[in-house]
Amino acid sequence: MGMDSRIVSGPVGPLSQIWSAECDSPTAFSSLASVTAGIGFARIRGTWAVHLRGPATKATTMVCSADSAYFGADFRVGAYLPMFPPGRLTNLRDSVLPTLPDGRILLDGRAWEMPTPQNLDVFIDRLRKEGLLQVDPMIEELRYGGLRTMPARTAQSRFVRAVGLPLRTLELIERARRAARMLRAGRTIAEVALEAGYYDQPHLTRSLRRFIGHTPAEVARGNVILGL
Repeated sequence: MGMDSRIVSGPVGPLSQIWSAECDSPTAFSSLASVTAGIGFARIRGTWAVHLRGPATKATTMVCSADSAYFGADFRVGAYLPMFPPGRLTNLRDSVLPTLPDGRILLDGRAWEMPTPQNLDVFIDRLRKEGLLQVDPMIEELRYGGLRTMPARTAQSRFVRAVGLPLRTLELIERARRAARMLRAGRTIAEVALEAGYYDQPHLTRSLRRFIGHTPAEVARGNVILGL
């Protein structure tokens, strides 16, 4: 089997999705560039670790261990833990939360029960109610150009603080991920280059190498693992 991954639930509240994965043998996969911060739980050799992570500006080849399990939540754009600014966690500079011998997680000086994929949304909602997880209400407007009264420099600073990326970088990553989905859906490379707004096919190739970790042809063939 290698790696088996799935989406547990879709967008709700401050979350864009909850996911889970298992590996029964060492398996290489491409961890895609991502615009979201999040929290991940990994069980390797029977021990759980809890990672707070930020966005990623490039794809990274990773390997999951045999008999390992993972689950986590991707936050919606603009949701983050102020104690762990997403800009400090970019590109796999994760913050690993300490855990107690009984499996509870230490966060903000308190012990929290380890969640499961099925109740992770409840865990996240508790963080939000305690003020540990915040959603900047202006990010959506800044993202889509709906807020024009704020000075450009102030808007950019606020966006980077909440998201961890400049708006332009976010747009480039989202375009590459959209192009990869189109290729996986059977669209031709020429169609994707045109419809996703690339100058030409070499431009598409450079973008996918950086953000997806593979060429358009490799993505289209479907024999590479893209995930998490």
